[in-house]
Amino acid sequence: MTEILSPVGVPGGTGTAERVVDHPAWPVLKDAVETIRPWQSKDGAIDLAADGAPTADAVRAEVERVIAAVRELAPLVPHDAAYHEALVADLRRWADDGFGVPDFLDSLLAFQPARQRADGLQHLVLFPMYTQNGNPDRNFEAVVLRMVWPDWLAELERTRYDNPLFCGITFEDFTAGYDTNSAVLFPETIAVREAPARFTWGGIFCDREAARFRRVTEAAVETLGLEVPEDISEMLTDQERCQEAFVLWDMVHDRTHSHGDLPFDPFMIKQRQPFWMYGLEELRCDLTAFKEAVKLEAEGYSQARDVQFAVIFDRMFRFPVTGDRVRNYDGLGGQLLFAYLHKHDVVRWTDNTLHIDWERAPKVTNELCGEIEKLYRDGIDRPKLVHWFAAYDLVSTYLAPHPGSVWAKGPDALDLDQPPRKLVDDVLPDEFPLSMFYEALAKKLRSVIASTKGITAHSDTLAAA
Repeated sequence: MTEILSPVGVPGGTGTAERVVDHPAWPVLKDAVETIRPWQSKDGAIDLAADGAPTADAVRAEVERVIAAVRELAPLVPHDAAYHEALVADLRRWADDGFGVPDFLDSLLAFQPARQRADGLQHLVLFPMYTQNGNPDRNFEAVVLRMVWPDWLAELERTRYDNPLFCGITFEDFTAGYDTNSAVLFPETIAVREAPARFTWGGIFCDREAARFRRVTEAAVETLGLEVPEDISEMLTDQERCQEAFVLWDMVHDRTHSHGDLPFDPFMIKQRQPFWMYGLEELRCDLTAFKEAVKLEAEGYSQARDVQFAVIFDRMFRFPVTGDRVRNYDGLGGQLLFAYLHKHDVVRWTDNTLHIDWERAPKVTNELCGEIEKLYRDGIDRPKLVHWFAAYDLVSTYLAPHPGSVWAKGPDALDLDQPPRKLVDDVLPDEFPLSMFYEALAKKLRSVIASTKGITAHSDTLAAA
């Protein structure tokens, strides 16, 4: 059996060298999935009694097309054999049960990509699922991906940043749910009868992150007149280099959710909290990746310097002006980073030009990380509501709350007889509005950000940018 080759020619894993997307069965599979998707309801079921609904025979015919294509493609990815067998069984059961709410728990449990993280290894994935920041419905999606697991990253994970569930991945091709802003493949998005006892993998598409980062950052740098160090200018033209930065950033960020002095569930699952709490958690994880990157750069890891610039640029230029202003916790984290650096004179907006003190930026960025870590450490000894107010005080030290905010008026303005989760209703959808600087930047970058929908390393639009 021939070793599979990664996109940059690095051997790794088992499988054939043939690309799944080059096989004639792949477009057949995509077409069948795209035919089924519009028939599905939000929960993934097909109501055969609805007006304009297909016949059961028509749906079954498309399911059989999917099954036949999967069986043709499966020999190209033999490491997924158990998953593909379970997938076929789940598809057949869905059809035999009348196309109700899909249950693909068996095939989910059989899909174990984190057990064989080999650089360049292909996977053919098909599930009824929603795509985070993409399609909110549990439609069928098919995606062909490759693992990103170079030796230097594998060694760092093994020796310093243990994260056995993390999968860095890139797109080969996908159905409509991924022709969106979604850059993750997470098991919790898949339609199942019950959640597994534990999830065993999580994938992040570093090629989409890198391509999106490059396009938005280049536009922001030009718009703001920012002078960028020469080596970072070169980074912005190098997709492979940016992917390496993002896969390292993602790996360290992901593990940070369960490391450190955590006064609450690290992933905040099944908790109802004000959205600034989520914003601080995501920013803490990013700034921890930044702090680790400073250490790694000193040890000679070239990817680590790139991580630092990726964190600063993506957080400051893309996050605050992406998406709507309804509980936009990632946007809030980007606003906070910019405001903190501005208050400490690392960032200056003067004469309609942005200036960054590159020498001081690492030290001051790490100081913000330290403030959030202290908030967490002190939070272990606080009641929940007191901790929320302490976090609000931290954010509002650097960002102006909305003039109509009840929370900004302090505890006396809230009905403290209610449980904390009810007080979340008093949080405004846009508790910390954009500054005038970001309002202007949002208008300048709106079309550029919109153009990154569905972007990958192979996008024709990226090559033309």
